[in-house]
Amino acid sequence: MNAIAVIGSGNAFFKDEGAGLYAAKYLKENYDFMPEVEFVDGGTLGFGLMPLLQEFYHVLIVNTASDDTLTPGSVLVRGCDVFLEESKIKKTANEVEIAEMVQICQLSGTMAETTLVSVVPEDIISVEVGLTPCLKAAWPKYIDAVLQQLSAAGVSYEKCQSGMTLDAILQTFAEPSIEHGRGF
Repeated sequence: MNAIAVIGSGNAFFKDEGAGLYAAKYLKENYDFMPEVEFVDGGTLGFGLMPLLQEFYHVLIVNTASDDTLTPGSVLVRGCDVFLEESKIKKTANEVEIAEMVQICQLSGTMAETTLVSVVPEDIISVEVGLTPCLKAAWPKYIDAVLQQLSAAGVSYEKCQSGMTLDAILQTFAEPSIEHGRGF
């Protein structure tokens, strides 16, 4: 089994719904990790990500969380059990697929220790690559929450001398190319 993976999940074509993808890319480009962390563009693959939950010891899924009781930009850190027990209706295909994938892996008896680090979106309807001003303002808090979970998993990190700004990350998703890994 491999040690740890960060899976960026979401849909970059629906404004804030891409926050998980952007966060994984941001971390990959701006930090060095020890031991090495594998960053995965989970997009909206849903069940296609299931093998990752069985291949790694620890998995962090970074995504958005629909929760009308919280203000946009709120950050949630939840283990799988809490995520599955929540009575709130999952509003996006991303949330539904992750819940189903986790349930199946739990039944199989082979599953990584999995934590979800989610940010509450403001706009997942607009067809646009980018983030609302609210999520841009919450960005440092969201990234810090992921870094704290990596630290708790025994991963140390250092900020890179050079990296990519959030705006540059958004631009690579808006204009994907083979040269830039199609965004990721």
